[in-house]
Amino acid sequence: MTATAAERGDPLRVLHLGKFLPPCPGGIERFLGELMPALRLHGVASAALVHAEPGYTGPMLRRQGRSPALRTPVLATPAFTPVSPSWPMRLQGMTGRWKPDLLHLHLPNPSAFWALMLPSARRLPWIVHWHADVPVDALDWRLRALYRIYRPLETAVLRRARTIIASSHAYAASSQPLRRWQDKVVVHPLGLPDRATALKESALWPDGTRLRLLFVGRFSYYKGIEHLVDAMARVPDDVRLVLVGDGERRGAIEQRISERALAGRVQCVGHLDDAALDRAVASADLLCLPSIERSEAFGLVLLEAMRAGTACLATAVKGSGMAEVVGDQAGVIVPPGDPAALAEAITQLAQDRARLAAMAAAGRQRFVTRFGIDAVASALSATYRAAL
Repeated sequence: MTATAAERGDPLRVLHLGKFLPPCPGGIERFLGELMPALRLHGVASAALVHAEPGYTGPMLRRQGRSPALRTPVLATPAFTPVSPSWPMRLQGMTGRWKPDLLHLHLPNPSAFWALMLPSARRLPWIVHWHADVPVDALDWRLRALYRIYRPLETAVLRRARTIIASSHAYAASSQPLRRWQDKVVVHPLGLPDRATALKESALWPDGTRLRLLFVGRFSYYKGIEHLVDAMARVPDDVRLVLVGDGERRGAIEQRISERALAGRVQCVGHLDDAALDRAVASADLLCLPSIERSEAFGLVLLEAMRAGTACLATAVKGSGMAEVVGDQAGVIVPPGDPAALAEAITQLAQDRARLAAMAAAGRQRFVTRFGIDAVASALSATYRAAL
């Protein structure tokens, strides 16, 4: 029998099976990219098997910090699902050559189901990171149809998992697929490394702006951006909103902005590089995340705002972790899908700078004490070792 890392006196070796890694945008991608180097400080050597992001032409094997990350080519992404025929061969190769002690499966990710078929993967203990349920009630009929195939495989993975990690108590308790496996569920929040607040102010907001609002994320239906745009028609004219990101709903959002004659107060700026995004988050007065469904399982962008000392406005989506992230003092929580409630909160904060500053300070302190990547990596390291 092969000796474990503990028996060898070596670092524990964990192979992460994920969808993507940076520079592909997304909260889960950013978290995994930051987690792997942080784990090294807690005696865990990481490697990752992920998909190559659309348009990627670089080397398939590329390091994420000091951790090897293998990106497999993708033929297509139907219903946001990357199809990579070489994934099982690459997984077989990494389990054989890199010799992990444990697999960390980041779901949802259909490619990770290949671990069910490979003896080299089945011999290892598994940790499942349950980032989100598959949105079977989504508007996209393809997701609903594919879930009929996905569900039995999902159940098989959950059955084999030693431990299932959820990012919030609210999400763990409300997840239908996790209901049978609550005895295996532990809660570890997502996290980010702390870093100095950007010093240079962003020029995204024009002079004379009383309240600088910011949205960062994918332009998808569940983000609720339409409701935030509608709210802007109800707030004072010197409140201005910058929308950062891109996605399938961008055209519809830009049309909505035009129809409501808000082009001078709401602008879509597309993707920003990391430095520009840091400046935007640090320069904003209020980060808005108006999501309307549990597809927003956690809201990593809220941590980015809290880290920078920026107040948050989020929604009370039942079963989402957003309210759990923000807490009672770091921001305001309003009902989802309610432009009037969003507008009222924004207007009140525009008139109360002292309250805005207090929320920003509370958010910064909450980030430091609860969401630093080092604390998250330490907790995950203990979970790994308990699963061996």
